[in-house]
Amino acid sequence: MQVRMKYGKNGLPLHFPDNWDVTVIRRRAMPALQSPEEEVRLSFSRPIGSRTLGDEVKGHQSVCILICDITRPVPNGAILSALIKELQAAGVKSDKITVLVATGLHRPNEGKELLELVGSRWVLDTVKVFNHFGRNDDDHIYLGTTTRGTQAKVDRRFVDADVRIAVGLVEPHFVAGYSGGRKVIAPGICHRDTITAFHTAGFLEDPRADNCILEGNPLHEDQLEIVDMVQGSLAINCVIDETRRLSFVNFGEIRASHDDAVRFVRRYVEIPLSRKYNTVITGSAGYPLDKTYYQTIKGIVGAKDVLEQGGNLFIVSECSEGMGSSAFVAAQKRLIKLGMKGFLEELLKKQYASVDEWNTELQLKTIRIGNVHLFSEGLSEADASLTGVHIVKSFEALSEAIQRSVTASDDRSLAVIPEGPYDIPVYRPAKES
Repeated sequence: MQVRMKYGKNGLPLHFPDNWDVTVIRRRAMPALQSPEEEVRLSFSRPIGSRTLGDEVKGHQSVCILICDITRPVPNGAILSALIKELQAAGVKSDKITVLVATGLHRPNEGKELLELVGSRWVLDTVKVFNHFGRNDDDHIYLGTTTRGTQAKVDRRFVDADVRIAVGLVEPHFVAGYSGGRKVIAPGICHRDTITAFHTAGFLEDPRADNCILEGNPLHEDQLEIVDMVQGSLAINCVIDETRRLSFVNFGEIRASHDDAVRFVRRYVEIPLSRKYNTVITGSAGYPLDKTYYQTIKGIVGAKDVLEQGGNLFIVSECSEGMGSSAFVAAQKRLIKLGMKGFLEELLKKQYASVDEWNTELQLKTIRIGNVHLFSEGLSEADASLTGVHIVKSFEALSEAIQRSVTASDDRSLAVIPEGPYDIPVYRPAKES
């Protein structure tokens, strides 16, 4: 049996003996919209919880549009072109339309990468496009404090705009439940203080801060409070299939439209399983998510629900840009130095998390369960030593390690997740009769 894993831009084929019981975990086939730009345009006249886009814009001059950074494969080319044309038709002048890249604390997207992200030369030539910089104090405005004590500091270019629209991709997220909607604002365009406050261990160690969970999720609830402080935000939320084709799109009030998109995507990406496995193989969804080890951790966490205690999780991720930020590397070095227990004890004392240490923390959720093995062709030997997981140095070694895992467990049943963190196995034990 062969299963092609998402890996880089070209994929990675894995071969398994015919006498193995291989469970391939992937979403049900999703519909593909035949005319994406037209469907986006139609969504403006079928709003969820708001007026039509034309009515929302009427009488206003300035519009700020948020888009995700390069780590999210949002079909911005179709969405932004349709949106900007609709705004122009409603009387908004091009020089009053701003597209703001919601980088959070990630690096900016510039040059050819910005064109790839926006997906349209016409958009770049027609409106202003900026990156958000979470460390620039003067770019943010303080709006209040959430119930959990998070100071809401949000990019003033969005807050001050007459009309505010977030463009989000709705998919499982390993702490916020689902991405999209409110997440494009918080943390997307928040100040460092805000982002590091709700990425502390007090939030992330909560069992409700997990994939596909919204109700009772402390991070999700903090995000909603911040969105409410901004007031009146709209959103375009979309869902894509395994081949990155647009499967769903809506427009409307940011909370209501996100809820609507989550209802759609849940039935495809949450895959119930009645058992756990000693051997699990997953990935990081291929390019662009698997460009760094930082993002790879989403795949490591996404598979944990069906990994047997003491089992082996194998993840394939190209990591073409290496580890990620210098801040993340520093956090990984602390993990190696302090060990898992010492690292967590240090985190639990903090009011503000150090930048990017949260992914270091999150990978431990899976390491507590079993052994994590990484195959990557993009990490140097020095970087690989900082991952905190077992490194598989070649494709041949990967096949051999999987074979050893199956042999040692005396269990020929294994689970394979080709799409990684975009398809979430959910353990639901069979009820005894």
